[in-house]
Amino acid sequence: MTERLAHDYGLESLLAMDGVVFVIEHGHWIKIEARVVVSNRHVPHGVRYSLTLHDRNKRRLVGYDNAHAVKARKRRFAPRPAEWDHRHRLHEVFEYQFESAEKLLVDFWNDVYEMLFGVNRKK
Repeated sequence: MTERLAHDYGLESLLAMDGVVFVIEHGHWIKIEARVVVSNRHVPHGVRYSLTLHDRNKRRLVGYDNAHAVKARKRRFAPRPAEWDHRHRLHEVFEYQFESAEKLLVDFWNDVYEMLFGVNRKK
């Protein structure tokens, strides 16, 4: 894992933000948690993370994490994905395909920007 860290600047950036809370205007705040863990079937990439945007009432508006399995969406007998990566948007939960720490950060900040300013920056 040490060799990977030496060349994965996205992962280095994510891990460096572990425990950081950004306070932004209108009472919104962002909390980032990230750490390297032993890879397993739920976290095959070896990174446990939680990136969240909250409003002044502590309500989560946007979140990306892999702390728990995603509940199946009205597919009674469909198998659940083994990976626990998912994203939250208000009260909805969506599966998320983790590709890299860098892409995770880009996707999260794009969703934060869209939630706060109503502009979709994804192209």
